[in-house]
Amino acid sequence: DSLLLEAGFLAVLVAPLHLLKWRSTAWRPHDSVTFWLVRWLLFRLMFASGVVKLTSRCPTWWGLTALTYHYETQCIPTPAAWFAHQLPVWFQKFSVVATYVIEIAIPLLFFAPICRLRLFAFYSQVLLQVLIILTGNYNFFNMLTIVLAFSLLDEEHVGRWLGHSKRRHASSESPAWPPSLRSFLSTLLELSTYALLLYWSVQSFGLEINWEKRLLDSKVAFTYHEFKMWLQAVTLPLVGLGFLSLSWEILSALYRCACVRGCFWKLWAMLQWAVFTTATVGMFAISLVPFTYIDRESNDKLWPGIHQMFGAVERFQVVNSYGLFRRMTGVGGRPEVVLEGSYDKQSWT
Repeated sequence: DSLLLEAGFLAVLVAPLHLLKWRSTAWRPHDSVTFWLVRWLLFRLMFASGVVKLTSRCPTWWGLTALTYHYETQCIPTPAAWFAHQLPVWFQKFSVVATYVIEIAIPLLFFAPICRLRLFAFYSQVLLQVLIILTGNYNFFNMLTIVLAFSLLDEEHVGRWLGHSKRRHASSESPAWPPSLRSFLSTLLELSTYALLLYWSVQSFGLEINWEKRLLDSKVAFTYHEFKMWLQAVTLPLVGLGFLSLSWEILSALYRCACVRGCFWKLWAMLQWAVFTTATVGMFAISLVPFTYIDRESNDKLWPGIHQMFGAVERFQVVNSYGLFRRMTGVGGRPEVVLEGSYDKQSWT
């Protein structure tokens, strides 16, 4: 419900405002600024959900055994959950590792300057949500998360889905060789990112193939204290990363406003840019308070004015803290309500 409230409020900023009916408002120069807030919400949701699983000190999350219980003890499992529960333990543990990677490491790619990295992050998040939908009933939550993930896409990629992508000339369809320096550096950075992600996963979770038993061994290769130190070290830099990403969107939108034709429409675009940028920066600022709940020391280092701003709007729940499945439930067995009735007080049904 908190996620629905926050996403609903962001929709007020993202949705087109048709004040001037005689002027098409299908595209606005500042759209990328307000839409960035959706991406920031998705980042806070996923990153915090991965972090709290470890900060809770839940033995099943630390032992990578959470999914050996989850499919059986969740509130409303689907028929597919029975089949998922029958999977071997080594695969269940690897699934927990994949969950950590998708929720903690991959969200950093939401702000990557390379489109393909953002697409990789998009499909990773959608894959996780689809698997959850197949094995559990969580109402609109997973569908809403997928909708938020669309903030990682660009118009060109969506156009390919819809068959609206522009066809290039035959001469341009063949790749140019040698590739440009920008293309080479982009590919190199992309491959380096994948390699670093794989290396981090192997080192952090002790991934090792057991050829004799034909299974994949995995274990958490760090301590709680080490994780807390890491979290303390990265929380404020992540805030800085978000600020740099937002600043880029703001400056890019300002440039697009300057490119609008006509003096009046240029001023109109600049006015909208100023209003929506102010609202976006304000939303980003107050969201830092619930985001930094994952590390109290980082939360205490925030400017006191930000805490005052958050306190003024806290009751409206326009920004919230998140942390899904902080502790695995039903480890000791799920309590069941049993109703019995009898007509003769002798035989009970």
